[in-house]
Amino acid sequence: MIRRPLLLAALGLAVLAPSAAAAEHVPGEVVVRYADDAALPGTAHASAVVAPRTRVVRTRPGQTVGERAAELRRRPGVLSATPNLIARAAYIPNDPGRAGVPGGWQQLQWNFVGPFGVNAPAAWDHTGEAGRLGGAGVVVAVLDTGVAYADHRGTARSPDLRGNRFVEGRDFVDGDGKPDDENGHGTHVASTIAETIDNGVGVTGLAFGAQIMPVRVLDRWGEGDSAAISKGIRFAARKGADVINLSFEFGAGVTAGQIPDILDALRYARRKGVLVVGASGNSARASVAYPARAAAVLSVGATTEHGCLADYSNKGRTLDLVAPGGGPDAAIAGDPNCRPSELEGRSIVQMTFRSSRRSFGLPMNYTGTSMATPHVSATAALVIASGVIGPHPSPAALEARLKASARDLGAPGPDSTYGAGLVDAAAATLR
Repeated sequence: MIRRPLLLAALGLAVLAPSAAAAEHVPGEVVVRYADDAALPGTAHASAVVAPRTRVVRTRPGQTVGERAAELRRRPGVLSATPNLIARAAYIPNDPGRAGVPGGWQQLQWNFVGPFGVNAPAAWDHTGEAGRLGGAGVVVAVLDTGVAYADHRGTARSPDLRGNRFVEGRDFVDGDGKPDDENGHGTHVASTIAETIDNGVGVTGLAFGAQIMPVRVLDRWGEGDSAAISKGIRFAARKGADVINLSFEFGAGVTAGQIPDILDALRYARRKGVLVVGASGNSARASVAYPARAAAVLSVGATTEHGCLADYSNKGRTLDLVAPGGGPDAAIAGDPNCRPSELEGRSIVQMTFRSSRRSFGLPMNYTGTSMATPHVSATAALVIASGVIGPHPSPAALEARLKASARDLGAPGPDSTYGAGLVDAAAATLR
């Protein structure tokens, strides 16, 4: 579910290795490597020393860089002469973020690139190396309030979920094939997973190459019954989802014996090879809520921008992982990352609609384990795409990989507060 407090703070950012795709070069400069016995140029034409036998040589007036390089390559003792190429940071989207806020998406999405984010850019690099950039080819089912995925019934597609982003979904609230979002929650969750990049709109998705299967099981007030949820899980598993995201919870008093239909559906999904990821809940309890508490679900708690458990996040012995959910720190004695008396960290910013289902923006008030969960679902999609544990990893293999690569928080080793730790998309996709 969702919590909506105010937020504020600063963030860091990540830079990746250069991309080989860039073909720009520094105007007027050629990088020249000389043999050991060759005479080196004088200072009139050499502008920089790159290595003991390597110099940057300038062009002559009227010469192009290509002409100068060809001339130098003909000289005795020259091993190579090439334009001084310019590299760009690899797989760093150019999305602008919020108008008037410098720094683009990186200044808003601390959850992707901040000190306690999920290390998204390096994970994008790894999937690019595997030929499936951003989780391309992976299908993530979002069981939620629906998704703003199409233009019909008085709704509009999110301007930042464009392109071939969706596979066939289903509405189990209204009983039709149009799972439109009437709340905004589901669109926010789907955007964390797969928001479009490099389109001049909004921010980025973690698995921006993945496809979303929208499955509506919650109504406009964010409520849904067990029958709709169990049908939605079975639909997603049957229709080919690789990952199912459940960003909702039952009340604290609900037991396994009260939701046998959902538990059966979860076991069905597991048999079909689908990883199901669920929110631990927002009641600040010492036990994980259902359905995340089920053995067939990878349960996710929420952390803040400071790297502390969020004060609302459920924990307990069945907690598997944590991920950024935003908001205020919990009061955890002995944890240096927890500063509950200080200004709380920021929320999770993604594109969704606001008061009208045709008015989209970047609301600054979404926090909760609902927001944490899609970080893990998206990371699972990146792991699948990377091929690091094989082309078709089982749910058990995916879960083991995500836990083994998580960043330890709190007491050393797995614990009931942070589970196996903070999900790390870069480590999870690293060969």
